[in-house]
Amino acid sequence: MSGLMNLHGLTAEQRMMRESVLGICAKHAPWDAIRRMDEAREFPHAAYDALAEAGYLGLFYPEEYGGMAGSHTDLAVLLETLGYYYTGIAQGVTTSMIYAGMHVVKFAPDALKAEIVPQVAAGKVKLALAMSEPGTGSDVAGIRTTARRDGDDYVINGNKVWITCAHVADYLVVICRTDPSAPRHHGMSPILVPTNAPGLRIRPLQMLGRRTTHANEIFLEDVRVPVGNLIGQEGGAWKNIMTCLGVERLALAAISAGHCFKITEYARDYAKQRIQFGQPISDYQVIQHKLVDMHIMAETARQAVYRVAALLDAGEAAVEETSMAKIIATENNFKCADMGLQILGGAGYSMEYDMQMFFRDSRVGPIGGGSNEIQRNVLAKRMGL
Repeated sequence: MSGLMNLHGLTAEQRMMRESVLGICAKHAPWDAIRRMDEAREFPHAAYDALAEAGYLGLFYPEEYGGMAGSHTDLAVLLETLGYYYTGIAQGVTTSMIYAGMHVVKFAPDALKAEIVPQVAAGKVKLALAMSEPGTGSDVAGIRTTARRDGDDYVINGNKVWITCAHVADYLVVICRTDPSAPRHHGMSPILVPTNAPGLRIRPLQMLGRRTTHANEIFLEDVRVPVGNLIGQEGGAWKNIMTCLGVERLALAAISAGHCFKITEYARDYAKQRIQFGQPISDYQVIQHKLVDMHIMAETARQAVYRVAALLDAGEAAVEETSMAKIIATENNFKCADMGLQILGGAGYSMEYDMQMFFRDSRVGPIGGGSNEIQRNVLAKRMGL
């Protein structure tokens, strides 16, 4: 069956990248393997490594660190394509390259940057961002994990939770409170922590969806890290986090937009083959209209993504647009999955078909990466409310 996503507006190089990425994923993560990995909660290592070998994990990094110096639009194409193929591999790439990686590539000391970033681009090192805590999910400024200076080390104590891909990470970018007496939005610092450091323990969590790139809980008990692993100025985490948010939200929206198209195509193809009352259910206008609405939601999500990418490429902060794109794309993603499941009926509710996985995988979008309630708070504030 033909794909629904048109490629209008993409350069020849971006179209070639899309075809290359789809080919790599199909070869190293065929769909029967994805179903097996989902059930086993197994990270898609083969596809991840193949994407790294092809250079895609360094797409958004400077050339001096082994990257391609790609644009925000290039990044949107990559992540939309990965989201279209399988959200698990998209999330695995984004977690290391963007969520955690952008803190290192933007703010780490030169020596640390030169050591870590080329290895991330080459797929030899995976990163994860450890920010949320049991009592401070959306309230980042309320974190309680502490990093106390002791000679040439920081000694870290605390508890993190909902940390995506920590179970396969080599390093964590841990947001710590280096000055417990500072006001809420001050005194926090990102520190690069090896996951094999004594006193650090990672507990995998059983999540509803995105099982191959699941979340984890992290315990840090007197974990010692060299002072040279401080990312940026001590106490400057809040500014760093705000700087990285635009790219993070673009990434989340791009993955969800791609997934919308995958779900819509899957439901359309099923409807053309499913016979009821002597004809395919795709012949019934009620099904046609559901599929058209899903297609509209997919395209609307996609347009929001590329609008944000263009603004970021032009040097704009695009604070409102990134929040809107995140809301539109992730909520449309789940709506598409919900409608797709309804079109499949009993088959959609069955574990024998892929729609149940699409449904489960889509639901985290409005929750993760700054919940959509938080995004609406941002927009309300920008409106003067």
